[in-house]
Amino acid sequence: MKVLVAVKRVVDYNVKIRVKSDNTGVETANVKMSMNPFDEIAVEEAVRLKEAGTASEVVAVSLGVKQCQETLRTALAMGADRAILVETEAELQPLAVAKLLKEVVAKESPDMVLLGKQAIDDDANQTGQMLAALMGWAQGTFASKITLADGKAEVVREVDGGLETVSVNLPLVATTDLRLNEPRYASLPNIMKAKKKPLDTLTPDELGVDVAPRLTTLKVEEPPVRQAGIKVPDVATLIDKLKTEAKVI
Repeated sequence: MKVLVAVKRVVDYNVKIRVKSDNTGVETANVKMSMNPFDEIAVEEAVRLKEAGTASEVVAVSLGVKQCQETLRTALAMGADRAILVETEAELQPLAVAKLLKEVVAKESPDMVLLGKQAIDDDANQTGQMLAALMGWAQGTFASKITLADGKAEVVREVDGGLETVSVNLPLVATTDLRLNEPRYASLPNIMKAKKKPLDTLTPDELGVDVAPRLTTLKVEEPPVRQAGIKVPDVATLIDKLKTEAKVI
């Protein structure tokens, strides 16, 4: 079986986010970028499926600016076989991403699509569900365990009440949660090998997809500065402040 893994280039999770001076978005100029952590988990799961003999090929796909090639090379270094970049300078919102992935899926005919449950930049948590709906495929979201056998997948999902196990038929769109696995570090030899692996480039026009934004960001602001805590001399003062200042009791 073939596994397609979608990966997104985002601001590195170790970087302190700064809002642009005109409040139109987040500052990305001269900021370290890396693969979305949830997508790293998706790549790791796909590579493990290949190592177990369940998957025969792992294809990584990313959508966005030319620099997304760096993210795809990371996926190749982790163990993906080849990569596809849908290159565009346009702002890609979840529905546009899902439509582009649908066309890539139509070209590649994978048995499973893996992607992170959400990206850490917009926290939308929409693309996987939208893709499954557009494709008419089964979906297993927030997966903390995936087991494949006899053309079916058993997905353990993390839900508010605990864990839910669903059994679905392939083909499948699965979105990965934190506890699915721990991604490997790409070794230097694999990083060098990744430079020679094939990376194809497409455009939204070639795929016949309109990626014009449907939503408009009105304003981006930093959260209010949290006030420093104080010490109180006794319980009576604490209760008084909770009533009169915090107004929580």
